[in-house]
This record gives sequence, C-alpha cells and structure tokens, in this order.
Amino acid sequence: MLEETMVVLGISLEIFGAMECQGSLVAKVEKKQLSVFCAVLAVGQALALGMGDMLSLFLASHGTQDKKDFLGQVVAASILLILGIRLLFKAWRNEGIVERREEKFEIRKFFRVYLRSILFTFLAGVSLGFLGSSIAILLLLTLFLTVLVTIVGMYTGYRLGFEHKMKAYVLGGILLVAGSVDVMVRYMQT
Repeated sequence: MLEETMVVLGISLEIFGAMECQGSLVAKVEKKQLSVFCAVLAVGQALALGMGDMLSLFLASHGTQDKKDFLGQVVAASILLILGIRLLFKAWRNEGIVERREEKFEIRKFFRVYLRSILFTFLAGVSLGFLGSSIAILLLLTLFLTVLVTIVGMYTGYRLGFEHKMKAYVLGGILLVAGSVDVMVRYMQT
C-alpha cells in the first residue's frame, strides 16, 4: 500500500504543478469550473492508470511465470525510475511563466499539458500492474489524490503564484525514484 501511495502521489504532484500555474493566472477561481476540472482530471487519471494496468496484465499473460515476474519487476522499476528522473529534470529546468491575470481559463493550453501527463500516468499504471497492485485501491487513491491536488494546486497558485511547482516536481520525482528503489530492493531479494 505504501508503494502504491508513493507512486500515485508522485504522479499526482505533476497535476499540482500544472494547476498551480493555472491558478496563478486566473482573475478569480470559479468553483463550478474547478469542479468540472476535478472531475475531468480525476476520471482521466483513473482511466489512464486502469488502461496501463490492463496492458501490463495482457503483457504478463505471455511467457513462463518466473520470467514474467522478473521481467515485470525490471520493467516496473525502470518505468518508475524514468518517471521520477523526468520530474526531477522538470524541476531543475524550472520553466517560468509570465504571471498575468486572465479573465478566462485557457482550456486548450491546459489540456495539451494534461494529455502529456496522462501518458505518464498510463506508464505508472503499467508498472503498478506488473507489481500486482490492486486496481480497486489504485483507482480510489487516484481519484482522491487527483481531486485533492487539483483543488490545492489551483488555490495555491491563485494565492501564492506558481513558485511552489518546483517543490512539487522535486517531491514527486523523489517519491517515484523511491518507489523504483523500493521495487528493486524488495523484489530483487525474492
């Protein structure tokens, strides 16, 4: 359960950074619009995670049991390590944005960023599927954390600007790398 929470929180913190940037640009946080974003983001994340899990089950259904387990663990650890390094690199780059109030939320620009994020959530779902994680727990955790980071990210950006996104990316990267190390240590011992 700890491993699953670390991974899902790690990938959710990227959404926090994106929502913080959006929150720093809006003139007013509209609760109705924020509710729609929460629903869309949570469902999208859950679907991507679930599809990744299904792909891992499909891929794991071929080959001998010993080979599947070892290969799945190597693939899972590698995916988590790459995702963690990617977030750490994103924090290191620390791309700034021009903070200027906008009356309207730029939905197209936000969804382009979000679609990239869904790809990484899909990959995290593949890795967690190879580790035999419970899909029901993953989906509940994903829905809860996505809604939480969406709301907190939007209001953090609205009140404080986008400066905390780097910290979120670093924390997310550390959680994903730690998840990868945990997989390597725990599963390599067996």
